[in-house]
Amino acid sequence: MVHFVGAGPGGPDLITLRGAELLRRAGCVIYAGSLVNPALLGLTGENVPIYNSAHMTLEQVMAVTEEAHGQGKEIVRLHTGDPCLYGAVREQMDWLDRVGIPWDVTPGVSSFCGAAAALGAEYTLPGVSQSVIITRMAGRTPVPEKESIAALAAHGATMVIFLSAGMLAGLSAELLKGAYTPDTPAALVYKATWPEERVARCTVGTLAETGAREGISKTALVLVGDFLAHDYSRSCLYHPGFSTEYRQGDGSQKPESR
Repeated sequence: MVHFVGAGPGGPDLITLRGAELLRRAGCVIYAGSLVNPALLGLTGENVPIYNSAHMTLEQVMAVTEEAHGQGKEIVRLHTGDPCLYGAVREQMDWLDRVGIPWDVTPGVSSFCGAAAALGAEYTLPGVSQSVIITRMAGRTPVPEKESIAALAAHGATMVIFLSAGMLAGLSAELLKGAYTPDTPAALVYKATWPEERVARCTVGTLAETGAREGISKTALVLVGDFLAHDYSRSCLYHPGFSTEYRQGDGSQKPESR
């Protein structure tokens, strides 16, 4: 069996209980390089072979996997955050299906959750934004034209942008082609939940200069949107005038803005 395990955003205590137990039981571990906190590898047993996939091709990863499976070992493929986001897992799952090796997935806490925690922010604020767009800039890896930053920015929703901290000037220019202005709040969150975590609040217009000033050019998320400002509407859910199947409202007025 191959277990795809989300390592979480960086803090070693943010891996799930299931993920930690799978690491303890593993007979072979293949982890996704420097974005996995090495402290997690300490959960493995003695003499368990551990491979850094940053130095490997897909073919090499699967060769190790097939060999370990042939030896009757449980294999943990340890991915950063949650495997479903920018994890390149589908091609591995399809390969395993072709060769008849069973697999499962243990989800993890994504860095976009860790970034919100670092900022003390809520992505979905009433009256501000009820949608979160998770995307990336086109670089050496292209993105579909309909999913360009400019196209997605037209919505004016909350945006969390991965793998783009090295292209902040271009990112800012593309965001400004959409619904954002130079004064739209933004933030850079470097290595969310790691001991070296850093947060730099800025605006869409000052993204590039903020990144240069703070020395942030990789391993960081870019967050954009008015959810980072101060104005929002109070939630209906906990307002005394709002009825639910569990509680009858008292008829008071609609929630006021904050």
